[in-house]
Amino acid sequence: MEHIELPPTTPENFRERAEWARERTLTHYLPHRVEREDRADGTILLRSGYPLPDHVRNTGEWLHIWAEKAPGRVAVAEREGPGWRNVTFGELLPMVRRVASGLLARGMGADDRIVIMSGNGVDHLILSLAAQYVGVPVVPLAEQYSLIPDAYPRLTYVLNKTRPRMAFVDDAARYAGALALPELAGVEIVAARPADGANGQTPMADLLAHEVHPDLDRVHAGIGPDTLAKMMFTSGSSSDPKGVLTTHRMLCVNQVQMYSVMPYLSDAPPRITDWLPWNHVFGGNHNVNMTLALGGTMHIDSGKPTGKGFATTLANRQAFPGTLAFNVPIGYVMIADALEADPALRHRLLKDIDLIFYAGASLPQDVWDRIERAMIEVRGGLPMMASSWGLTETAPSCVAVHEPIGRSGVIGVPLPGVELKLIPDDDMRCEIRVRGPNVMPGYFEDPERTAKAFDEEGFFITGDAVRFVDNDDASLGLIFDGRVSEDFKLGTGTWVQAGALRMTVLKALAGLVQDVVICGHDRGEVGLFVFPVPGTATDDNTTRGAVTDDALKARIEAALRAMNAGATGSAKRITRALILAEPPSVEGQEVTDKGSLNINKILTRRADLLERLYDNEDPALIRV
Repeated sequence: MEHIELPPTTPENFRERAEWARERTLTHYLPHRVEREDRADGTILLRSGYPLPDHVRNTGEWLHIWAEKAPGRVAVAEREGPGWRNVTFGELLPMVRRVASGLLARGMGADDRIVIMSGNGVDHLILSLAAQYVGVPVVPLAEQYSLIPDAYPRLTYVLNKTRPRMAFVDDAARYAGALALPELAGVEIVAARPADGANGQTPMADLLAHEVHPDLDRVHAGIGPDTLAKMMFTSGSSSDPKGVLTTHRMLCVNQVQMYSVMPYLSDAPPRITDWLPWNHVFGGNHNVNMTLALGGTMHIDSGKPTGKGFATTLANRQAFPGTLAFNVPIGYVMIADALEADPALRHRLLKDIDLIFYAGASLPQDVWDRIERAMIEVRGGLPMMASSWGLTETAPSCVAVHEPIGRSGVIGVPLPGVELKLIPDDDMRCEIRVRGPNVMPGYFEDPERTAKAFDEEGFFITGDAVRFVDNDDASLGLIFDGRVSEDFKLGTGTWVQAGALRMTVLKALAGLVQDVVICGHDRGEVGLFVFPVPGTATDDNTTRGAVTDDALKARIEAALRAMNAGATGSAKRITRALILAEPPSVEGQEVTDKGSLNINKILTRRADLLERLYDNEDPALIRV
């Protein structure tokens, strides 16, 4: 690919780079407009300068709108054998109504729950929309809970918590182990493909063939903004998973909040080929509902950004390249590599793209630049390249980039109807809290944690932190700055339970270390800063602030390898470590008043050592 020179992305030239991007952006966008209020106590309130338009009452209204306007347009498709199973809007609405009728015939309503145990699929979507159509809450779960026996405790926790009346799987034979759990005794099992000889399993085909219930229209008319649509369980990174009560208002208003300031989304029906899991708020709320709200088409991608799964993703995206591209950063790393290797692929994937959107972690700037160069070569200009910020509790999007900025790392400005409360610390890092119509009413059957989740003004306490791009100009946006707590995400979007992992590491390295800091925010691997037992490091075995003693390094490496042997998943493995020569500094505010480590200050003050931790050539590095 021909090299195209891009402006630098230093903090000093933010406006220059943004202006460069604006001049080359091909999509229709609205500039950021922010209203700021500074309170006497230092708290900052931010709101969008754009009004919040009206929204539909429930998700079923989207189906009625597009079944009338575009009945022949494919709404959702998935691979089926050598071809694709396509469902148009004209077909989707009657399917949803028949399945909803089957739920009503069983007497199901707001006090019942349907657990969806398998991954993305057409039948999964139909059942979910049918349940929402008549006010039966659905509980989408990560399919790993039902496929991996070691994850069964997480599944049984949710089953005991929600007490479902119905459970859905796409392939009953594949999920046989989970379906045999005693917690599902007496629960109706609906399967797209029932197991051979399985008595008591309901074929999804039976629901799809159900006669329309005489009360269907009356019941649907009663589904309003406050009706519960979903319970989405958080990952439970620091405690048991919490069931987020997700209403129709949250789902419907969030789409209006986005497309009212992102006009390119509704300039034409979006086409999306997407793998992001529907048990997660990004895939299941943001992307699926964007397709439905705007009358677009979603091709369900059965691949994912892994060694084996990426080939499937690439094949699917070539067959249906789409207009909107959503992914986590590691996915874009793989896509950038593929684009640079194949000129024809660049044209197939990029020719119609209006939006390249990343979330889950910050996109490395070099990957952003590589995609920009490919876009300029193919299109002579740029799509909108953007990120956003939100949580399961906020449906999800609260803050979004909706004007060209030319660089990664910025999460944007408040969306219409969202109010942010920013509480700065001495370093101008701000705790971010949020209030608005897309924020949850609370957690399922958990009044104590619900009460703790909101402050005295009704702002949801997110636990996240942000910084201004420019403290004097809020319209330039906010930058995500990690968790106020210790937990963080890797570049894959995987949460690292830093507090729990720290305790595991301290146990494994007992006698060798005074304390440790878990590192890896937006990186590909979890790393470790080691504060050794006092007296270990001398001037003779240190280099630029890191210990190079081979014997000590070998002992720590062996202990970490032993610890990793029993770990499951990248978030629980330490793959690199650096022994720090200088102990935690009280003067440098690396130790709090309570005597604990100030993690953010350590990482900021020792930024050069953090870079060395991820430099494979550094002589002080312990590679595990």
